[in-house]
Amino acid sequence: MNSRGIVSSFFLMRHLAGLALPLALATFVAGCGEGQKQGGAPPPPTVTVSKPVKRTVFDYDEYVGRFTAINSVEVRARVSGYLDKLHFKDGQLVKQGDLLFTIDKRPFQNTLDQARANLVLAQSNVAYTESDYTRGQALVRDKTITDQTFEQRAQAFRNAKASVTANEASVRQAELDLEFTDLRAPVNGRIGDRRVSPGNLVTGGTTGNTTLLAVIVSTDPIYFEFTFDEASYLRYERLAKDGGQDVASRNASVQVALKLIDEGDFDHEGRMDFVDNVIERSTGTIRGRAVFANPNGVFTPGMFGRVRVPGSPPYEGLLVPDVAIGTEQARRYVDVVDGQDTARIKYVTLGQLTSDNLRVIKEGVGPDDRIVVDGLMQARPGTKVHPEEQGTKPAAPAQAGRSPQQSK
Repeated sequence: MNSRGIVSSFFLMRHLAGLALPLALATFVAGCGEGQKQGGAPPPPTVTVSKPVKRTVFDYDEYVGRFTAINSVEVRARVSGYLDKLHFKDGQLVKQGDLLFTIDKRPFQNTLDQARANLVLAQSNVAYTESDYTRGQALVRDKTITDQTFEQRAQAFRNAKASVTANEASVRQAELDLEFTDLRAPVNGRIGDRRVSPGNLVTGGTTGNTTLLAVIVSTDPIYFEFTFDEASYLRYERLAKDGGQDVASRNASVQVALKLIDEGDFDHEGRMDFVDNVIERSTGTIRGRAVFANPNGVFTPGMFGRVRVPGSPPYEGLLVPDVAIGTEQARRYVDVVDGQDTARIKYVTLGQLTSDNLRVIKEGVGPDDRIVVDGLMQARPGTKVHPEEQGTKPAAPAQAGRSPQQSK
């Protein structure tokens, strides 16, 4: 074949290929249209809905605070001497009256023995001067002795009795000093570590230079102290006047709940015990205190916790599962299904979270609203859905937190 024939064949094949491509595209589009016409639109997604739960609830306020011991005692000696023995282990629980320290008793025993001997001597002197005074009474009547001599005998008798009284006091003081060589626990609680080892000189007495031996803090019951602001204090005062619970009272009548930093629920119950009488000018807060039982010693002075106190009178509230609540920037919302089975958004004002993961809704929903609790990702606002009533069972946590922008 010559060159002219080759060129003619090339243009012929290119022309045929150009005709075949539009024909293939037209056939494909026609087939797709026919398939869609035969299949129809997809069915609306199925979601689980439930109506809000009606329940009598309280509003609560939460505050962070610390535990403090009801009793905290510094163990110091009342007498000076060398520390002889220890009778406890560092950090153990002690009971009131338990022996803790012993100071060398020998010097104090000697002092007591000397005081007792002086008392016997004084008592003997009283017996002698009393008999001399009795004889003098008869002699002065017979003018055998002068009045001055009789007065001297009477004075000696009075001095002897005074000496007995003084020596009795010396004996009692010596007995006290000997008793003070045994240092016992003044309260029930947990003792810290020893500050002085045996063999060291301990300075005792009532001055400020006494030696600190150990510190005991009570553990059961225990205080929990926290502060709240002036606005809350006024709200509590008005709540009490309206017949609600008097949080700011000091009669231990208001029940509160507490949880530790590693706990999820407020499982520890206590009562308000004290509210201070002055609002701090620098912070605008006032100090409150609750008391809790601590039989297992879990609460330790200085430990942080979170307390929850009543903040409103009881009222009838609407509650929805907490996982049904979404977030749009600073606003919260729930998906509801209207009478035409169309998903809608309602913005809500939230209240407290209950122990069974229901959230109080203060504003935004009504008692007959159908709240989407499962299938939140399928409930796009403005689209049709197929609602199914399944009570108030919460949806899976993985479906919470969707915003309207993510749905569109």
